[in-house]
Amino acid sequence: MSIDWAEGRGRIEAGGKSLEWQSWGMPKADTPVIVMLHEGLGSVGLWREFPAAVAESTGCAVVAYSRAGYGFSDPAERPFPVDYMTREAVEVLPEVLRAIGAAQYILLGHSDGATITAEYAGRVKDFSIRGLILIAPHFFAEPMGLAAIASAAESFATTDLPQRMARYHADAEATFRGWNEAWLNPEFATWNVADVIDYIRIPALVIQGAQDQYGTRAQVDAIAEGSYAPVEVLMLDDCQHAPHLEDPTPVLEAIAGFTTRLQRIEAAGPVPA
Repeated sequence: MSIDWAEGRGRIEAGGKSLEWQSWGMPKADTPVIVMLHEGLGSVGLWREFPAAVAESTGCAVVAYSRAGYGFSDPAERPFPVDYMTREAVEVLPEVLRAIGAAQYILLGHSDGATITAEYAGRVKDFSIRGLILIAPHFFAEPMGLAAIASAAESFATTDLPQRMARYHADAEATFRGWNEAWLNPEFATWNVADVIDYIRIPALVIQGAQDQYGTRAQVDAIAEGSYAPVEVLMLDDCQHAPHLEDPTPVLEAIAGFTTRLQRIEAAGPVPA
């Protein structure tokens, strides 16, 4: 089942679940579609104005979807397994891309979504993927990140966070618990998927806030130093975990420039032997 671009929103079936999606712009010949994968507590709605701005700055059609258990997609089974991001990458994302039905893609992920994006690129052979945009990716657990996730549990219990999340999720508590309990599982202390970097053969743009409370510069260095494909890095000094919302102008400029360079390479065709 392919999405209906004219409708601009709807539902697709992937991973045995009905998932909500929304699009911005219309696809064009020889232009990639940008698919956005949200963070661990994100959804279609929580991208806010960013997808529209990406579509306008790049000239590409943009699609965002909510994973199972998020937004107004079907519920997800709990507890999340420690390898839930790997499973999402290899079992669900291929079906999402088939439903979108484009010939070329750029995958744009934030946080958990960035990890899923990188895992897809490293684990699934898909020549339709032309580039990766990774915002605050994580490839391994860090003590400071786990401490921040533990602090989030306290915030959920003592602040209005459940009410604020309820505007964007059908079951805010299930969404929060699924993510939070997975990361606080003792097994997550040794979680590490950095091996996928060795298998990425697609250019990447990596964006991170220097004040990111969930991950250090080591996450960025892992792919910048380990990938065989070109990696561009944008570090933003005064940003935390969501630079695309905290300081969108340089983020959008970097995404537009990266996308333009990818399209220029695509248009030039293969280098003669």
